[in-house]
Order: sequence, then C-alpha cells, then structure tokens
Amino acid sequence: MAALSPFLVLHYEQLGLDGRQMGLLAGIPPALILVGAAGWGALADASQRHRVVLAVAIAGTIAAVAALSVAQTFSWLIAIVIFMALMQSPITPLVDYSVLHALGEHRDRYGRIRIWGAIGWGACGPIAGHLVEHFGLSASFTTYLALFAICFGIALFLPIAHVRVPAFWSGLRTLVGDRRWRLFLFLAFASGVGLSVVHHYLFLYLKGIGTPRWMMGYALTIGTLSEMLVFFYGDRLLARFGRQRLLVLSMAAGVVRVAAYSFIDTPVMALSVQILHGPTFALLWVAGVSYAHALAPPGLGATAQGQFVGVNFGLGGAVGALIGGSAFEHFGLAMMYRGAAIWLIVGLATYLLAHRIMIPAGKSSVESTA
Repeated sequence: MAALSPFLVLHYEQLGLDGRQMGLLAGIPPALILVGAAGWGALADASQRHRVVLAVAIAGTIAAVAALSVAQTFSWLIAIVIFMALMQSPITPLVDYSVLHALGEHRDRYGRIRIWGAIGWGACGPIAGHLVEHFGLSASFTTYLALFAICFGIALFLPIAHVRVPAFWSGLRTLVGDRRWRLFLFLAFASGVGLSVVHHYLFLYLKGIGTPRWMMGYALTIGTLSEMLVFFYGDRLLARFGRQRLLVLSMAAGVVRVAAYSFIDTPVMALSVQILHGPTFALLWVAGVSYAHALAPPGLGATAQGQFVGVNFGLGGAVGALIGGSAFEHFGLAMMYRGAAIWLIVGLATYLLAHRIMIPAGKSSVESTA
C-alpha cells in the first residue's frame, strides 16, 4: 500500500486532473469500501469461505492496479477506481479477522501482529520514494503489483478458522441494533472524515511546501515508527486505559495533528508532525478492532470488522476526500486542515455527549468482554 497509495494523487496531477477531479477519484474508493467491506465480510461469514473471498479480492486488486497504471482518460480512471475499490475493500477486515481467531485467548496481542504491517509500510515508504525519484511514478505501480502478487500466494494458504453460525441474520440484527455499536460507528465515521485529508492530500501538501519526493518517503517512515510503538504496546494500553479511552485519545491526537499541518510551511517541521500518526491511526485501530470483535455476535466477526473499516475508511474517508478536494480547490490546503480540526472537535464532543445520554451506566463499555 505504501508503494502506491500516497503517490496516487501525484499520478492524477501528472495526468492533468484538477482539484475537483482528484477529489472525486480520491472519494470513490472510500465510498465503495463501505459497501464492499461490509458486503464481502457478510458473504464470508455466511458462507464460511473467508480464504476464497480474500484470494479473489487480492487477484481483482492486482488486475485493477495494472489497468490504472496505463489509463489516460478521466472516464476510464473512474471505472477502474470503482472496480479497484470493490476488490480491495475486504482485504484488511478479513486479515484482521483471521489474526484475531489465530490469537485465540490472546487477542489483546493483536497489535504485536499488526505491527508487521506498519514495518512493511515504513520500510517501503523511502524505497518507493527513491524509486519514484529516479524512475518516475510508474515505479510505484510496479512495486505495488510485485508485492501484491506475493500477498496472493500467501493468502492461498492463510489459516482462517471456520465458525458455526447459529443464525446469521439474527446476529446481524443484534449487532446493528446495539446502541454501543452505532455510537462506535459514528466515532469511526467522524475520525475517518477528519483524517482522510491527511491520507489523501499529505503528499500534495508536502509538495506545496517544497518537500523533495525522496523526503516524502521518509514522512511515511516517521509515521510508521510512531505507529509501531503503539501497536507493540497495544495490549498494555488496552489493559491500562480500556478501549473507550483509547478511542477518545485517538480523536484528540487527530485534532492536534491536522491543526499543526495548517500552520507549518517547512518540510522538516511537517515531517516531525508525522510522529502523531501512531496516536491517531494506530490507537484507533487497536481499540477499534478490539471493540468490534467484542461486540460482534458469534460468527459475525468478519462482518463487524467490515462495518468498522467500511464506515471509517469508507463512508468517512469518502466524505473527507470529497470535501477536502473542494476545500483545497477553493481555500487552499491550510484552511482545509483547519476545517478538519474543527470537524474532529465537534465529532468528539458529539460522541461524548451522545454516549452519556444514550448508554446506561451499567452498559457503558465492553471492557470486560473477551
């Protein structure tokens, strides 16, 4: 992902697209992740064919990225991005689901496994940056395709446990009817909107303040080192603070992060803000994956993870990308980031107030749920 995702906006700019077109292309994948991740996850749970669904998704993603690398017209780009989003959407929740099942009673150590994804992202960032600097943006596509081909081979042998599903639709109604679940998804949405402007427009922002392309790769490395610390100590953080507090802390860190980007105009200072990537993304992910698993009825683990990813990266990411693209076009990147900070503040305050009003004290958390 680090080989391609951060460079896509530069690829679109190189093709001559304007801010609104880039915003639309950035907003399509998150919008479809909501449908794709939840839909594929439900299909995998109902059929208990998790490995097959994962392999098909990876193969489809490879085909889509290969087509994206040669597409030239905006209409073809839209069609390919739609297909890519639908294929890519179930990969993360299905892998998370398989990890949680493999860990068994030690699910609190999820972060110790997830850290390897952060290591891969951080290691690939500077490598991809140097390759793009020397060979052009096509190098990012080539690197991505080679690495995903390896992932496809691994997915064919990934051990994913089968779980007897007593009543899938009944369990789904129980999940979506839980007030705690609905509030959790609201927080995931609010976070996704605010932080998608970082994910989609970080490299455009770095370019605007004069950051060389090779240094952009190190922005990923710095963020990854911060992310690794949070993932490594994720079990201790969960035991010390609980899921609920970690979710709130991740939102608060997000406010500081996007607000800082809006005032910084030098590359070195901008890279230093990447230290907050761990407290924003990794804290949300450790607590969110654990929270989703705890509230999921038996046999709906992949469905719950799919809804979490779909609402956070999907619905929230789409809204953030589209609004961010429009804000960038009309007001510039600084105002875009300030608007994101205000959104996160309002979202966090709304969540805390709604949680106090809607959730009875005795049912306020799932900290004791295995």
